[in-house]
Amino acid sequence: MKNLASVSVIKDILSESGFKFSKSLGQNFLIDENVLKKIVDGAHIEPDNGVIEIGPGFGTLTQRLCMAAGKVVCIEIDKSAIPILENNLSGFNNLKIINADVLKTDLKKIISEEFADSTVKIAANLPYYITTPIIMSILEARLPVESLTVMIQKEVAERISAKPSTKEYGALSVAVNYYSEPEMITVVPPSAFIPQPKVSSAVVKLKLRENPPVDVTDEKGYFKIVKAAFAQRRKTLLNALSNSPAIPLEKDGVSRILQGCGIDGNRRGETLSLEEFADIANVVFPGK
Repeated sequence: MKNLASVSVIKDILSESGFKFSKSLGQNFLIDENVLKKIVDGAHIEPDNGVIEIGPGFGTLTQRLCMAAGKVVCIEIDKSAIPILENNLSGFNNLKIINADVLKTDLKKIISEEFADSTVKIAANLPYYITTPIIMSILEARLPVESLTVMIQKEVAERISAKPSTKEYGALSVAVNYYSEPEMITVVPPSAFIPQPKVSSAVVKLKLRENPPVDVTDEKGYFKIVKAAFAQRRKTLLNALSNSPAIPLEKDGVSRILQGCGIDGNRRGETLSLEEFADIANVVFPGK
């Protein structure tokens, strides 16, 4: 079986197939053995696991996933990559390849049909341009999966794992931590890919939570508060919330609520914890 992490093998495949990398799809294929091992090990892929892989490309990571997992279903949007993927991985009988856009794919249906009795994990080398929409769609869908292990732009990984009162901390940090427990696995240099991206990447594992770490009476209201607080980072929390069309209160009302929650209105959103956001949201949006 071909080692798909070999540069020479990839170049041969490119030459034989005439495949052209798509900038619009953000295609950068991983070719580093050590990083591939860290992804599989970090995701704790076991023989009785089912794995959904997003964006397999030529199957470099898929090859390792098929060797470690009971079954792998990979979803590839690029139609021209499908025959190459099928040829490269023809030796595996525990693989299903789907040509589709993951954002338009019913992952719950795939899980119920393909992994009825397995612990399911998701792995992906995500295109930079669509990283956040894919991650959030998976988290918000509350899929019956144990974890999501992804290769993403280092800058986004830092935002996901950021703590309050840091410049990286923002609405994405709050949202991802609300749904999961993020863990940085490793930082990956541009040289680990073909073609090489212009920035560094990172592998992050998101262990999905059974329940959010905070109790909220209205989840949509909670995220309205979060988004409003970060919409204008330079503004104080009082002004940010007062100026937001999503918050149905005048400035005096916001001020009273913040005082009641013991939160200084002169603070900025980037200093608030998930718990403090919940305290505010539960008063502004008390639910039914």
